[in-house]
Amino acid sequence: MKTIVKLLVLFILLGLNYGYSQTYSEILGRPTDVSINLSLLFNQHVDIYVEYGTISGTYPQTTTTITNVVNIPDHIDLLNLLPNTKYYYRTRYRQTGVGTYLMGTEHSFYTQRAVGSTFTFTVESDVHIYDKKGCENEYKIALANQAADNPDFMIDMGDTYGDDHNPFTITSAQVDSLHKVYRPLLGSICHSIPYFFCIGNHEGEKRYYLLQTPPNNLGIYATLTRKKYFAGPVPNNFYTGDTLHEAYGMGQPENYFAWTWGNALFVVMDVYRYDNDTTEKPVKWDWTIGLPQYTWLKNTLEGSTAQYKFVFAHHVSGEGRGGAVQAHFYEWGGYENNGTTFGFTAKRPGWAKPIHQLFVDNGVNIFFQGHDHLFAREVLGGVVYQEVPMPSDSTYEIGMLANADAYIGDTIGGSGHLRITVSPVCVKVDFVRAYLPIDTVGGVHHNREVGFSYTIGDCTTLDVTKSKEVPAINLFPNPAKDILTIELSKDIENPQFTLLNTLGQTMLQTSSKNINVSNIEDGLYFINIKTSTLDVNKKVIISR
Repeated sequence: MKTIVKLLVLFILLGLNYGYSQTYSEILGRPTDVSINLSLLFNQHVDIYVEYGTISGTYPQTTTTITNVVNIPDHIDLLNLLPNTKYYYRTRYRQTGVGTYLMGTEHSFYTQRAVGSTFTFTVESDVHIYDKKGCENEYKIALANQAADNPDFMIDMGDTYGDDHNPFTITSAQVDSLHKVYRPLLGSICHSIPYFFCIGNHEGEKRYYLLQTPPNNLGIYATLTRKKYFAGPVPNNFYTGDTLHEAYGMGQPENYFAWTWGNALFVVMDVYRYDNDTTEKPVKWDWTIGLPQYTWLKNTLEGSTAQYKFVFAHHVSGEGRGGAVQAHFYEWGGYENNGTTFGFTAKRPGWAKPIHQLFVDNGVNIFFQGHDHLFAREVLGGVVYQEVPMPSDSTYEIGMLANADAYIGDTIGGSGHLRITVSPVCVKVDFVRAYLPIDTVGGVHHNREVGFSYTIGDCTTLDVTKSKEVPAINLFPNPAKDILTIELSKDIENPQFTLLNTLGQTMLQTSSKNINVSNIEDGLYFINIKTSTLDVNKKVIISR
Protein backbone atom coordinates (compact mmCIF):
# COMPACT_ATOMS: atom_id res chain seq x y z
CA MET A 1 0.00 0.00 0.00
CA LYS A 2 2.83 2.37 0.90
CA THR A 3 4.45 1.62 -2.45
CA ILE A 4 1.28 2.60 -4.36
CA VAL A 5 0.96 5.88 -2.44
CA LYS A 6 4.61 6.71 -3.10
CA LEU A 7 4.12 6.04 -6.85
CA LEU A 8 1.06 8.33 -7.02
CA VAL A 9 2.94 11.10 -5.25
CA LEU A 10 5.85 10.60 -7.63
CA PHE A 11 3.55 10.87 -10.68
CA ILE A 12 2.28 14.22 -9.40
CA LEU A 13 5.72 15.55 -8.55
CA LEU A 14 7.02 14.55 -11.98
CA GLY A 15 4.13 16.40 -13.59
CA LEU A 16 2.64 13.35 -15.27
CA ASN A 17 -0.77 14.39 -13.94
CA TYR A 18 -2.06 10.84 -13.55
CA GLY A 19 -5.79 10.70 -14.38
CA TYR A 20 -5.84 14.38 -15.40
CA SER A 21 -7.91 15.41 -18.41
CA GLN A 22 -8.48 18.89 -19.72
CA THR A 23 -10.98 20.50 -22.08
CA TYR A 24 -10.27 23.97 -23.38
CA SER A 25 -10.81 26.22 -26.38
CA GLU A 26 -8.58 28.81 -28.02
CA ILE A 27 -9.95 31.68 -30.12
CA LEU A 28 -7.80 34.39 -31.69
CA GLY A 29 -9.07 37.96 -31.99
CA ARG A 30 -8.16 41.58 -32.79
CA PRO A 31 -4.93 40.93 -34.72
CA THR A 32 -2.73 43.93 -35.45
CA ASP A 33 0.70 44.53 -36.93
CA VAL A 34 2.44 43.86 -33.59
CA SER A 35 -0.02 41.89 -31.41
CA ILE A 36 -2.92 39.45 -31.25
CA ASN A 37 -5.34 38.39 -28.53
CA LEU A 38 -5.86 34.77 -27.52
CA SER A 39 -9.02 33.92 -25.61
CA LEU A 40 -8.55 30.75 -23.52
CA LEU A 41 -11.38 28.90 -21.78
CA PHE A 42 -10.55 25.95 -19.50
CA ASN A 43 -12.95 23.66 -17.67
CA GLN A 44 -10.58 23.15 -14.70
CA HIS A 45 -8.33 25.26 -12.49
CA VAL A 46 -5.03 25.71 -14.32
CA ASP A 47 -1.89 27.77 -14.49
CA ILE A 48 -1.46 29.02 -18.07
CA TYR A 49 1.10 30.69 -20.27
CA VAL A 50 1.57 30.92 -24.03
CA GLU A 51 4.81 30.55 -25.94
CA TYR A 52 5.30 31.75 -29.52
CA GLY A 53 7.78 32.45 -32.31
CA THR A 54 8.29 32.68 -36.06
CA ILE A 55 9.62 29.13 -36.52
CA SER A 56 7.47 26.04 -36.01
CA GLY A 57 8.51 24.25 -32.83
CA THR A 58 10.67 27.13 -31.60
CA TYR A 59 9.14 29.59 -29.13
CA PRO A 60 11.53 32.26 -27.85
CA GLN A 61 8.72 34.54 -26.61
CA THR A 62 6.37 33.77 -23.72
CA THR A 63 3.54 35.49 -21.90
CA THR A 64 3.39 35.81 -18.14
CA THR A 65 1.81 32.91 -16.25
CA ILE A 66 -1.73 33.38 -14.96
CA THR A 67 -4.14 31.24 -12.94
CA ASN A 68 -7.62 30.98 -14.38
CA VAL A 69 -11.14 30.86 -13.01
CA VAL A 70 -12.96 27.71 -14.18
CA ASN A 71 -15.13 28.26 -17.28
CA ILE A 72 -14.29 31.97 -17.45
CA PRO A 73 -12.25 32.99 -20.53
CA ASP A 74 -8.88 34.66 -20.09
CA HIS A 75 -7.84 37.13 -22.79
CA ILE A 76 -4.08 36.99 -23.21
CA ASP A 77 -2.22 39.38 -25.53
CA LEU A 78 0.74 38.10 -27.52
CA LEU A 79 2.95 41.17 -27.85
CA ASN A 80 6.10 42.42 -29.58
CA LEU A 81 5.28 40.73 -32.88
CA LEU A 82 6.68 41.60 -36.30
CA PRO A 83 4.35 42.91 -39.03
CA ASN A 84 3.54 40.80 -42.11
CA THR A 85 4.85 37.66 -40.39
CA LYS A 86 3.55 34.15 -39.74
CA TYR A 87 3.75 33.15 -36.08
CA TYR A 88 3.43 29.80 -34.33
CA TYR A 89 2.21 29.38 -30.78
CA ARG A 90 1.09 26.81 -28.25
CA THR A 91 -0.59 26.98 -24.87
CA ARG A 92 1.17 25.50 -21.83
CA TYR A 93 -0.92 24.56 -18.80
CA ARG A 94 -1.04 22.46 -15.65
CA GLN A 95 -3.36 21.87 -12.73
CA THR A 96 -2.93 24.85 -10.46
CA GLY A 97 0.35 24.47 -8.58
CA VAL A 98 0.77 20.80 -9.53
CA GLY A 99 3.36 19.13 -11.78
CA THR A 100 5.00 20.23 -15.00
CA TYR A 101 3.27 22.08 -17.80
CA LEU A 102 1.50 20.13 -20.52
CA MET A 103 1.87 21.20 -24.14
CA GLY A 104 -1.10 22.27 -26.23
CA THR A 105 -1.28 21.83 -29.99
CA GLU A 106 0.78 24.20 -32.09
CA HIS A 107 -1.26 26.72 -34.09
CA SER A 108 -0.37 29.68 -36.27
CA PHE A 109 -1.54 33.11 -37.46
CA TYR A 110 -0.44 36.10 -39.54
CA THR A 111 0.12 39.64 -38.38
CA GLN A 112 -1.07 42.54 -40.57
CA ARG A 113 -0.20 41.95 -44.21
CA ALA A 114 1.91 44.51 -46.02
CA VAL A 115 0.59 46.56 -48.93
CA GLY A 116 1.06 44.49 -52.07
CA SER A 117 0.37 41.16 -50.34
CA THR A 118 -2.10 38.53 -51.51
CA PHE A 119 -4.30 37.03 -48.80
CA THR A 120 -7.67 35.40 -48.19
CA PHE A 121 -10.44 36.04 -45.68
CA THR A 122 -13.81 34.33 -45.20
CA VAL A 123 -17.29 35.57 -44.33
CA GLU A 124 -20.21 33.69 -42.77
CA SER A 125 -23.62 34.83 -41.55
CA ASP A 126 -26.76 33.75 -39.70
CA VAL A 127 -25.64 30.50 -38.10
CA HIS A 128 -28.96 30.32 -36.19
CA ILE A 129 -28.24 27.15 -34.24
CA TYR A 130 -29.90 28.69 -31.18
CA ASP A 131 -33.38 28.58 -32.78
CA LYS A 132 -32.82 25.35 -34.77
CA LYS A 133 -32.95 27.02 -38.17
CA GLY A 134 -29.32 26.07 -38.45
CA CYS A 135 -27.98 22.51 -38.34
CA GLU A 136 -24.91 22.04 -36.13
CA ASN A 137 -23.45 19.23 -38.26
CA GLU A 138 -23.82 21.33 -41.40
CA TYR A 139 -22.12 24.24 -39.63
CA LYS A 140 -19.19 22.05 -38.62
CA ILE A 141 -18.68 21.18 -42.29
CA ALA A 142 -18.79 24.87 -43.27
CA LEU A 143 -16.26 25.70 -40.56
CA ALA A 144 -13.93 22.96 -41.80
CA ASN A 145 -14.33 24.35 -45.32
CA GLN A 146 -13.27 27.78 -44.10
CA ALA A 147 -10.23 26.30 -42.39
CA ALA A 148 -9.27 24.61 -45.67
CA ASP A 149 -9.14 28.06 -47.33
CA ASN A 150 -6.33 29.12 -44.93
CA PRO A 151 -7.77 32.60 -44.41
CA ASP A 152 -6.00 35.35 -42.46
CA PHE A 153 -9.27 35.92 -40.56
CA MET A 154 -13.01 35.26 -40.56
CA ILE A 155 -15.83 37.80 -40.30
CA ASP A 156 -19.13 36.58 -38.82
CA MET A 157 -22.07 38.72 -39.92
CA GLY A 158 -24.31 38.11 -36.91
CA ASP A 159 -27.46 36.31 -35.78
CA THR A 160 -25.06 33.82 -34.27
CA TYR A 161 -25.36 33.84 -30.48
CA GLY A 162 -28.68 35.61 -30.13
CA ASP A 163 -32.04 34.80 -29.06
CA ASP A 164 -34.33 37.77 -28.80
CA HIS A 165 -37.48 35.70 -29.22
CA ASN A 166 -38.23 36.20 -25.52
CA PRO A 167 -36.43 39.51 -24.94
CA PHE A 168 -38.19 40.52 -21.73
CA THR A 169 -37.98 37.20 -19.89
CA ILE A 170 -34.57 35.89 -20.96
CA THR A 171 -32.06 35.64 -18.10
CA SER A 172 -28.38 36.47 -17.88
CA ALA A 173 -27.61 32.76 -17.45
CA GLN A 174 -29.53 31.90 -20.63
CA VAL A 175 -27.68 34.55 -22.62
CA ASP A 176 -24.39 33.25 -21.25
CA SER A 177 -25.27 29.72 -22.32
CA LEU A 178 -26.16 30.86 -25.85
CA HIS A 179 -22.72 32.43 -26.27
CA LYS A 180 -20.78 29.65 -24.58
CA VAL A 181 -22.17 26.96 -26.90
CA TYR A 182 -20.21 28.48 -29.77
CA ARG A 183 -16.84 28.25 -28.02
CA PRO A 184 -16.02 24.66 -29.07
CA LEU A 185 -17.47 25.23 -32.55
CA LEU A 186 -15.47 28.36 -33.31
CA GLY A 187 -12.53 26.97 -31.36
CA SER A 188 -12.26 24.16 -33.90
CA ILE A 189 -10.79 26.63 -36.45
CA CYS A 190 -10.38 30.03 -34.77
CA HIS A 191 -7.30 28.85 -32.88
CA SER A 192 -5.59 29.76 -36.18
CA ILE A 193 -8.14 32.09 -37.81
CA PRO A 194 -8.75 35.37 -35.95
CA TYR A 195 -12.45 36.02 -35.42
CA PHE A 196 -14.31 39.27 -36.07
CA PHE A 197 -18.00 39.69 -35.21
CA CYS A 198 -20.64 41.98 -36.73
CA ILE A 199 -23.74 42.33 -34.52
CA GLY A 200 -27.04 41.04 -35.91
CA ASN A 201 -30.60 41.84 -34.94
CA HIS A 202 -31.08 38.63 -32.95
CA GLU A 203 -28.13 39.42 -30.69
CA GLY A 204 -30.54 41.80 -28.98
CA GLU A 205 -28.07 44.67 -28.61
CA LYS A 206 -30.62 47.30 -29.61
CA ARG A 207 -31.14 50.67 -28.00
CA TYR A 208 -34.70 49.74 -27.08
CA TYR A 209 -33.57 46.65 -25.16
CA LEU A 210 -30.60 48.45 -23.58
CA LEU A 211 -33.00 50.95 -22.00
CA GLN A 212 -35.40 48.41 -20.44
CA THR A 213 -34.91 48.13 -16.64
CA PRO A 214 -31.12 48.38 -16.73
CA PRO A 215 -28.91 46.61 -15.88
CA ASN A 216 -31.25 43.61 -16.04
CA ASN A 217 -32.09 43.42 -19.72
CA LEU A 218 -31.21 41.53 -22.87
CA GLY A 219 -29.11 44.30 -24.39
CA ILE A 220 -26.76 44.60 -21.43
CA TYR A 221 -26.60 40.84 -20.86
CA ALA A 222 -25.71 40.31 -24.54
CA THR A 223 -23.04 43.02 -24.62
CA LEU A 224 -21.31 41.81 -21.47
CA THR A 225 -21.44 38.17 -22.53
CA ARG A 226 -20.21 38.79 -26.08
CA LYS A 227 -17.21 40.68 -24.71
CA LYS A 228 -16.64 37.96 -22.12
CA TYR A 229 -16.34 35.11 -24.62
CA PHE A 230 -15.02 36.86 -27.74
CA ALA A 231 -12.47 39.68 -27.96
CA GLY A 232 -13.53 42.49 -30.30
CA PRO A 233 -11.39 45.39 -31.50
CA VAL A 234 -11.11 48.56 -29.44
CA PRO A 235 -9.84 51.89 -30.79
CA ASN A 236 -6.04 52.17 -30.63
CA ASN A 237 -3.17 52.86 -33.01
CA PHE A 238 -4.38 50.06 -35.28
CA TYR A 239 -8.19 50.06 -35.07
CA THR A 240 -10.62 52.95 -35.13
CA GLY A 241 -14.15 52.59 -33.78
CA ASP A 242 -16.59 53.32 -31.01
CA THR A 243 -14.86 55.29 -28.24
CA LEU A 244 -17.96 55.61 -26.04
CA HIS A 245 -17.74 54.03 -22.58
CA GLU A 246 -21.15 52.60 -21.67
CA ALA A 247 -22.61 52.16 -18.20
CA TYR A 248 -23.27 49.01 -16.16
CA GLY A 249 -19.82 47.57 -16.78
CA MET A 250 -20.16 47.42 -20.58
CA GLY A 251 -17.29 49.86 -21.16
CA GLN A 252 -16.33 50.22 -24.81
CA PRO A 253 -18.88 48.04 -26.62
CA GLU A 254 -16.52 46.82 -29.41
CA ASN A 255 -19.45 47.08 -31.81
CA TYR A 256 -18.14 49.06 -34.79
CA PHE A 257 -14.54 49.25 -35.95
CA ALA A 258 -12.22 49.54 -38.96
CA TRP A 259 -8.69 48.49 -39.92
CA THR A 260 -6.47 48.03 -42.97
CA TRP A 261 -4.91 44.74 -44.08
CA GLY A 262 -2.78 44.54 -47.18
CA ASN A 263 -4.38 46.68 -49.88
CA ALA A 264 -7.83 46.71 -48.27
CA LEU A 265 -9.82 48.74 -45.78
CA PHE A 266 -12.29 46.78 -43.63
CA VAL A 267 -15.22 48.59 -41.99
CA VAL A 268 -17.64 46.79 -39.65
CA MET A 269 -20.82 48.67 -38.74
CA ASP A 270 -23.44 48.27 -36.01
CA VAL A 271 -26.88 49.02 -37.46
CA TYR A 272 -28.91 48.26 -34.32
CA ARG A 273 -27.47 49.90 -31.21
CA TYR A 274 -28.50 53.48 -31.94
CA ASP A 275 -31.95 53.13 -33.49
CA ASN A 276 -35.18 54.61 -32.13
CA ASP A 277 -35.69 53.97 -28.42
CA THR A 278 -39.49 53.64 -28.44
CA THR A 279 -39.94 50.38 -30.35
CA GLU A 280 -38.26 47.01 -30.83
CA LYS A 281 -38.52 47.24 -34.61
CA PRO A 282 -38.15 50.78 -35.91
CA VAL A 283 -39.05 51.51 -39.52
CA LYS A 284 -38.32 54.17 -42.11
CA TRP A 285 -36.59 57.23 -40.59
CA ASP A 286 -36.87 55.87 -37.03
CA TRP A 287 -34.03 53.52 -37.92
CA THR A 288 -30.56 55.10 -37.66
CA ILE A 289 -26.90 54.25 -37.14
CA GLY A 290 -26.60 57.44 -35.07
CA LEU A 291 -24.64 60.59 -35.81
CA PRO A 292 -21.42 59.52 -33.98
CA GLN A 293 -21.19 56.29 -35.98
CA TYR A 294 -22.12 58.10 -39.21
CA THR A 295 -19.38 60.67 -38.63
CA TRP A 296 -16.85 57.93 -37.92
CA LEU A 297 -17.94 56.04 -41.07
CA LYS A 298 -17.64 59.17 -43.21
CA ASN A 299 -14.22 60.06 -41.81
CA THR A 300 -12.98 56.48 -42.15
CA LEU A 301 -13.98 56.16 -45.81
CA GLU A 302 -12.82 59.63 -46.78
CA GLY A 303 -9.51 59.24 -44.96
CA SER A 304 -8.57 55.90 -46.48
CA THR A 305 -6.27 55.56 -49.47
CA ALA A 306 -6.69 51.76 -49.63
CA GLN A 307 -7.01 50.20 -53.07
CA TYR A 308 -10.09 48.21 -51.99
CA LYS A 309 -12.78 49.11 -49.49
CA PHE A 310 -15.10 46.53 -47.89
CA VAL A 311 -17.96 47.43 -45.57
CA PHE A 312 -19.89 44.95 -43.40
CA ALA A 313 -23.25 45.28 -41.63
CA HIS A 314 -25.92 42.76 -40.80
CA HIS A 315 -28.34 44.55 -43.08
CA VAL A 316 -28.90 47.76 -45.01
CA SER A 317 -31.74 49.08 -42.89
CA GLY A 318 -32.19 47.14 -39.71
CA GLU A 319 -34.60 44.32 -40.30
CA GLY A 320 -36.00 44.75 -43.81
CA ARG A 321 -35.33 42.30 -46.64
CA GLY A 322 -33.17 42.81 -49.68
CA GLY A 323 -30.10 44.87 -50.48
CA ALA A 324 -29.98 47.22 -53.46
CA VAL A 325 -33.72 47.96 -53.36
CA GLN A 326 -33.60 48.81 -49.65
CA ALA A 327 -30.49 50.95 -50.20
CA HIS A 328 -32.61 53.53 -52.07
CA PHE A 329 -34.59 54.58 -49.01
CA TYR A 330 -34.40 56.63 -45.80
CA GLU A 331 -31.08 57.10 -44.06
CA TRP A 332 -29.28 54.70 -46.40
CA GLY A 333 -30.44 56.13 -49.73
CA GLY A 334 -32.21 59.35 -48.79
CA TYR A 335 -35.60 58.79 -50.42
CA GLU A 336 -39.05 58.47 -48.92
CA ASN A 337 -41.00 55.27 -49.50
CA ASN A 338 -42.57 56.68 -52.68
CA GLY A 339 -39.09 56.40 -54.19
CA THR A 340 -39.11 59.92 -55.67
CA THR A 341 -39.16 62.39 -52.76
CA PHE A 342 -35.69 63.06 -51.36
CA GLY A 343 -36.18 63.44 -47.62
CA PHE A 344 -32.63 63.11 -46.33
CA THR A 345 -31.87 66.82 -45.96
CA ALA A 346 -34.96 67.43 -43.83
CA LYS A 347 -34.79 64.21 -41.82
CA ARG A 348 -31.02 64.25 -41.21
CA PRO A 349 -30.07 67.91 -40.84
CA GLY A 350 -26.31 68.37 -40.63
CA TRP A 351 -25.54 64.99 -42.18
CA ALA A 352 -23.49 65.26 -45.36
CA LYS A 353 -25.16 62.63 -47.57
CA PRO A 354 -26.93 59.24 -47.43
CA ILE A 355 -24.87 56.18 -46.54
CA HIS A 356 -25.02 54.66 -50.01
CA GLN A 357 -23.75 57.89 -51.53
CA LEU A 358 -20.84 57.80 -49.06
CA PHE A 359 -20.03 54.37 -50.47
CA VAL A 360 -20.22 55.55 -54.07
CA ASP A 361 -18.21 58.72 -53.55
CA ASN A 362 -15.47 56.93 -51.63
CA GLY A 363 -15.03 53.88 -53.85
CA VAL A 364 -16.49 51.14 -51.65
CA ASN A 365 -16.15 47.94 -53.67
CA ILE A 366 -18.36 45.51 -51.76
CA PHE A 367 -20.95 45.92 -49.02
CA PHE A 368 -21.43 42.58 -47.26
CA GLN A 369 -24.68 41.88 -45.42
CA GLY A 370 -26.45 38.93 -43.85
CA HIS A 371 -30.01 38.56 -42.54
CA ASP A 372 -31.68 36.95 -45.57
CA HIS A 373 -30.04 33.49 -45.51
CA LEU A 374 -29.09 33.12 -49.19
CA PHE A 375 -26.41 34.11 -51.68
CA ALA A 376 -27.38 37.22 -53.63
CA ARG A 377 -25.25 39.65 -55.60
CA GLU A 378 -26.48 43.04 -56.79
CA VAL A 379 -24.73 46.16 -58.07
CA LEU A 380 -25.92 49.68 -57.28
CA GLY A 381 -23.95 52.76 -58.31
CA GLY A 382 -20.86 50.62 -58.83
CA VAL A 383 -21.07 49.14 -55.32
CA VAL A 384 -21.62 45.38 -55.02
CA TYR A 385 -24.31 44.58 -52.48
CA GLN A 386 -23.38 41.05 -51.40
CA GLU A 387 -25.82 38.99 -49.34
CA VAL A 388 -23.96 36.27 -47.40
CA PRO A 389 -25.49 32.74 -47.27
CA MET A 390 -26.07 30.69 -44.13
CA PRO A 391 -23.28 28.23 -43.29
CA SER A 392 -25.69 25.89 -41.51
CA ASP A 393 -28.75 25.43 -43.75
CA SER A 394 -29.10 21.66 -44.19
CA THR A 395 -32.19 22.20 -46.41
CA TYR A 396 -30.13 24.47 -48.71
CA GLU A 397 -33.23 26.53 -49.54
CA ILE A 398 -34.33 28.50 -46.43
CA GLY A 399 -33.29 31.87 -47.80
CA MET A 400 -34.28 31.24 -51.40
CA LEU A 401 -37.81 30.29 -50.52
CA ALA A 402 -38.33 33.07 -47.99
CA ASN A 403 -36.39 36.07 -49.25
CA ALA A 404 -35.15 35.75 -52.85
CA ASP A 405 -37.96 37.93 -54.17
CA ALA A 406 -36.43 40.90 -52.30
CA TYR A 407 -33.40 40.87 -54.62
CA ILE A 408 -32.97 42.04 -58.20
CA GLY A 409 -29.60 40.44 -58.97
CA ASP A 410 -28.13 36.95 -58.95
CA THR A 411 -29.70 34.75 -56.26
CA ILE A 412 -28.58 31.23 -55.41
CA GLY A 413 -29.67 28.81 -52.73
CA GLY A 414 -27.40 26.59 -50.71
CA SER A 415 -25.35 26.59 -47.56
CA GLY A 416 -21.76 27.71 -47.13
CA HIS A 417 -19.45 30.69 -46.80
CA LEU A 418 -17.77 33.34 -48.93
CA ARG A 419 -14.05 33.13 -49.67
CA ILE A 420 -12.50 36.43 -50.71
CA THR A 421 -8.99 36.57 -52.13
CA VAL A 422 -7.40 40.01 -52.22
CA SER A 423 -4.37 40.77 -54.39
CA PRO A 424 -2.79 43.90 -55.86
CA VAL A 425 -4.45 43.18 -59.22
CA CYS A 426 -7.91 41.89 -58.28
CA VAL A 427 -10.43 40.69 -55.72
CA LYS A 428 -12.05 37.30 -56.19
CA VAL A 429 -15.25 36.28 -54.38
CA ASP A 430 -16.28 32.61 -54.26
CA PHE A 431 -19.42 31.12 -52.76
CA VAL A 432 -18.04 27.87 -51.29
CA ARG A 433 -20.89 25.45 -50.70
CA ALA A 434 -21.14 23.08 -47.75
CA TYR A 435 -22.91 19.74 -48.12
CA LEU A 436 -23.69 16.99 -45.67
CA PRO A 437 -22.16 13.68 -46.84
CA ILE A 438 -25.58 12.14 -47.49
CA ASP A 439 -26.35 14.92 -49.98
CA THR A 440 -23.29 14.19 -52.11
CA VAL A 441 -23.93 10.47 -52.65
CA GLY A 442 -25.57 10.96 -56.05
CA GLY A 443 -22.57 12.84 -57.38
CA VAL A 444 -24.55 15.92 -58.47
CA HIS A 445 -22.99 18.02 -55.71
CA HIS A 446 -19.80 17.82 -53.74
CA ASN A 447 -18.68 19.59 -50.62
CA ARG A 448 -16.60 22.73 -51.29
CA GLU A 449 -17.96 23.18 -54.80
CA VAL A 450 -18.10 26.82 -55.90
CA GLY A 451 -21.70 27.89 -56.44
CA PHE A 452 -20.89 31.36 -57.80
CA SER A 453 -17.72 33.34 -58.45
CA TYR A 454 -16.93 36.88 -59.57
CA THR A 455 -14.01 39.27 -59.64
CA ILE A 456 -13.22 42.94 -59.22
CA GLY A 457 -10.28 43.66 -61.49
CA ASP A 458 -8.54 41.17 -63.75
CA CYS A 459 -7.49 37.92 -62.04
CA THR A 460 -6.39 36.14 -65.23
CA THR A 461 -2.71 36.69 -64.47
CA LEU A 462 -3.01 35.48 -60.90
CA ASP A 463 -4.04 31.93 -59.92
CA VAL A 464 -5.81 33.00 -56.75
CA THR A 465 -8.09 29.96 -56.57
CA LYS A 466 -8.84 26.82 -58.50
CA SER A 467 -12.55 27.57 -58.67
CA LYS A 468 -14.50 27.70 -61.90
CA GLU A 469 -16.38 30.83 -62.93
CA VAL A 470 -20.16 30.51 -63.20
CA PRO A 471 -21.15 30.28 -66.90
CA ALA A 472 -23.15 33.07 -68.50
CA ILE A 473 -26.93 32.66 -68.25
CA ASN A 474 -29.35 35.20 -69.74
CA LEU A 475 -33.16 35.24 -69.72
CA PHE A 476 -35.19 37.33 -72.17
CA PRO A 477 -37.56 38.94 -72.39
CA ASN A 478 -37.78 39.54 -68.66
CA PRO A 479 -40.56 40.30 -67.78
CA ALA A 480 -41.86 37.54 -70.07
CA LYS A 481 -45.30 37.40 -71.66
CA ASP A 482 -45.59 34.23 -73.79
CA ILE A 483 -42.17 32.73 -74.59
CA LEU A 484 -39.20 32.91 -72.23
CA THR A 485 -35.86 32.27 -73.94
CA ILE A 486 -32.83 31.03 -72.01
CA GLU A 487 -29.44 31.83 -73.48
CA LEU A 488 -26.56 29.73 -72.14
CA SER A 489 -22.82 29.72 -72.68
CA LYS A 490 -21.48 26.82 -74.71
CA ASP A 491 -19.94 25.00 -71.74
CA ILE A 492 -23.37 24.22 -70.22
CA GLU A 493 -24.34 20.77 -71.47
CA ASN A 494 -27.70 18.95 -71.20
CA PRO A 495 -29.45 21.45 -68.96
CA GLN A 496 -32.81 20.83 -67.34
CA PHE A 497 -35.05 23.81 -66.56
CA THR A 498 -37.60 24.01 -63.75
CA LEU A 499 -39.94 26.95 -63.23
CA LEU A 500 -40.65 27.47 -59.51
CA ASN A 501 -43.00 29.84 -57.75
CA THR A 502 -41.95 31.78 -54.64
CA LEU A 503 -43.09 28.89 -52.43
CA GLY A 504 -40.71 26.53 -54.21
CA GLN A 505 -43.50 24.67 -55.98
CA THR A 506 -42.77 23.33 -59.49
CA MET A 507 -44.83 24.99 -62.21
CA LEU A 508 -43.24 23.22 -65.19
CA GLN A 509 -40.13 21.28 -66.21
CA THR A 510 -38.48 21.15 -69.61
CA SER A 511 -35.17 20.78 -71.47
CA SER A 512 -36.17 23.38 -74.09
CA LYS A 513 -34.48 26.76 -74.04
CA ASN A 514 -37.68 28.37 -75.32
CA ILE A 515 -40.30 27.98 -72.62
CA ASN A 516 -43.99 28.67 -73.17
CA VAL A 517 -45.24 30.57 -70.10
CA SER A 518 -48.52 31.79 -71.61
CA ASN A 519 -50.53 29.64 -69.21
CA ILE A 520 -48.63 30.76 -66.10
CA GLU A 521 -50.20 33.45 -63.92
CA ASP A 522 -48.51 36.84 -63.62
CA GLY A 523 -45.99 37.06 -60.82
CA LEU A 524 -42.43 36.47 -59.66
CA TYR A 525 -40.87 33.06 -60.42
CA PHE A 526 -37.48 31.36 -60.49
CA ILE A 527 -35.91 29.31 -63.26
CA ASN A 528 -33.71 26.53 -61.90
CA ILE A 529 -30.96 25.54 -64.35
CA LYS A 530 -29.46 22.19 -63.44
CA THR A 531 -26.74 20.02 -64.97
CA SER A 532 -24.37 17.42 -63.56
CA THR A 533 -22.11 20.24 -62.33
CA LEU A 534 -24.42 23.27 -62.09
CA ASP A 535 -27.43 24.22 -59.98
CA VAL A 536 -28.42 27.89 -60.37
CA ASN A 537 -31.64 29.85 -59.84
CA LYS A 538 -32.44 32.96 -61.90
CA LYS A 539 -35.32 35.32 -61.25
CA VAL A 540 -38.00 35.88 -63.89
CA ILE A 541 -41.16 37.98 -63.88
CA ILE A 542 -44.22 36.97 -65.90
CA SER A 543 -46.39 39.97 -66.76
CA ARG A 544 -48.96 40.72 -69.47
